[in-house]
Amino acid sequence: MKKILIMIACLLVLSGCVNLNKIHEEEILGYLETKKQRVNTYRTGFDYYLPQGMQIEESNLFNEVISSNNALYYLYVDAISYQKKIEYNYKENNQSYLSKNIKINDKFGYLEINLLENAKYLIEIMYNYAKIEVIVDKEDINMTLLNAINILKSIEYKDEIITNLLKDDVLNYAEVEFNIFNTTSSDSTYITKDESYISDEEEVLDPDLIN
Repeated sequence: MKKILIMIACLLVLSGCVNLNKIHEEEILGYLETKKQRVNTYRTGFDYYLPQGMQIEESNLFNEVISSNNALYYLYVDAISYQKKIEYNYKENNQSYLSKNIKINDKFGYLEINLLENAKYLIEIMYNYAKIEVIVDKEDINMTLLNAINILKSIEYKDEIITNLLKDDVLNYAEVEFNIFNTTSSDSTYITKDESYISDEEEVLDPDLIN
């Protein structure tokens, strides 16, 4: 019954019948179970859907920095864990603003949101062997989650290319840079390096997500 209610809430959001900010963050996770968007962004070992109004600021093999309004989304794609089909059990943190295990069919992950000292919130969401980190104001949490979910669930891996990269030891070298299975919380240095980033562009909502 709970799953059905979450799905109904997501459908109402997508149809524009409900104010996104009035929905609990946990309910937005139900959008992971809806149909994914067709990919429109192509990389060496994977492709994914980039929502309208978002743009790529940096791209480095399996790491991306994506901007939307005044926020930066740090995307990490773990091709090694995907290729080896590594499984991970996330332990929910009752000290967090929100901490939730994600398990949908054969895909798993977690969502953890923590309040930072500057009254902003660090969102960490891992799913489909990829992770997004982003720092936002409280009122932007739900839209940010929706954008992150739309990206993560759309990722399609290129098995043959990933296998060749592993043979060349390229991915094994990159493996030490970041572990998507660990939460970084306020200790993250990568995500905070561009914390002062402010976009002069007006926010553009993706019509595929919400009216």
